[in-house]
Amino acid sequence: MRLKNIQNLLKERKIQYTYTEEDGLGSIDFEYRGVSYHIWEFEDGAAGAESNLRSGGRMEEFTGDYEEQLLEILQVFR
Repeated sequence: MRLKNIQNLLKERKIQYTYTEEDGLGSIDFEYRGVSYHIWEFEDGAAGAESNLRSGGRMEEFTGDYEEQLLEILQVFR
């Protein structure tokens, strides 16, 4: 299982989500206040994730400690 800390936070906040894993990379989809959010891990030379958490309609890439960066953004989802 990937993106475990993000999944734990979503469970803690009682936000329903869908998790899938393919080729060892995780993907999370959920809806919050009527907006669909996505987190997709990728490995294209360097590991990272693509997500629209910061602005619901625009995807951006996160690299380095991307799960920690995404968790920080998720703190506003209550």
